[in-house]
Amino acid sequence: MLSLAQKELFLNSGLGLVEYDALKIELVNVKIPLDQVNYIFTSKNAVNAFLEQARHSDASQFNAFCVGEKTKGLLETNGVRVLEMAQNALDLAGIIVEKHQHKSFLFLCGNKRRDELPETLTKNNVQYKELEVYRTHLNSKAFQRNFDGILFFSPSGIQSYLLENSVGNSTLFCIGDTTAAEARKYSNKIIVANKPTVENVLVQAIKEMSK
Repeated sequence: MLSLAQKELFLNSGLGLVEYDALKIELVNVKIPLDQVNYIFTSKNAVNAFLEQARHSDASQFNAFCVGEKTKGLLETNGVRVLEMAQNALDLAGIIVEKHQHKSFLFLCGNKRRDELPETLTKNNVQYKELEVYRTHLNSKAFQRNFDGILFFSPSGIQSYLLENSVGNSTLFCIGDTTAAEARKYSNKIIVANKPTVENVLVQAIKEMSK
């Protein structure tokens, strides 16, 4: 859900906003090994699962490789050293292959994780293990109306919305290329944020919808 500051940014522009949580996150009851050094995170949900179990450990002993500035910020706020950050999983995999190929990793992920990162690591003989630490459930809701614009922050969010709605003639605002690739299955009226942050999606929507 949007923070109060994010909602105010939108509402102060004079545009109307309807929001709902299209996804429900459930942490998996699984023991995360804390004897590893290098952890890969592609979402804040995985970080939250890790921090829940590592709260009595010395966080400075862990190295993180992550996707997204918000994920990096959450790790660093909790004392975990972030060695590499990229804007998407494929770019992160490329950095690991190029600069850290001889390290071993534990990839903490969800049940809907994409294939690009593990496939790239496997193809380049990077040693890693994968552990599912959370599950994403689609939380559908029907809207008896059409929207001028719809803001999407993940491919799963699109799938959830489309369970009971259609995109119609709406402009779809997407947080990044992965989300946009899913959106293109249903529409060609797509605007992708030039930085993969919630704020940038809001700014793009305000700019377009205020024309």
